[in-house]
Amino acid sequence: MTIHEVLRCLPHRFPFLMVDRVTEYKPGEYLDGIKNVSFNEPYFQGHFPIRPVMPGVLILEALAQATGLLAFKTQEHRGEGGDRQQLYLFVGIDEARFRRQVEPGDQLHLHVEHVRTMRGIWRFNGEARVDGEVVASASLMCAGKDVES
Repeated sequence: MTIHEVLRCLPHRFPFLMVDRVTEYKPGEYLDGIKNVSFNEPYFQGHFPIRPVMPGVLILEALAQATGLLAFKTQEHRGEGGDRQQLYLFVGIDEARFRRQVEPGDQLHLHVEHVRTMRGIWRFNGEARVDGEVVASASLMCAGKDVES
């Protein structure tokens, strides 16, 4: 998925879009994506001026957006949803762990796996890596909500 398809699937826009490209996915199973971390990101001005570090909460947001993309593509693949528009809202996180800092110039590789869907709540396991090294992991949940355009 190029950035154009990501923009079609997610409602997020600059400066809050955290997925630049999807490199691979299989509906209902997994999605791999990339976030290029640039020194020009607005949060680096204040986090931290002496040594810029990507906030952990934004790494988790990148994983959450990847889960939204996987949920969207899964519903689309199944032919569900029809003409209605849906947002996939981040509703929970468990077992979040941070193992190393993410700095400007890093390329964040996002991997999310669908675990199960029950009563409209989607559960995923997510992992973010830089240069093959795990920087963060979590169990994430999202829920689809119909929206009117």
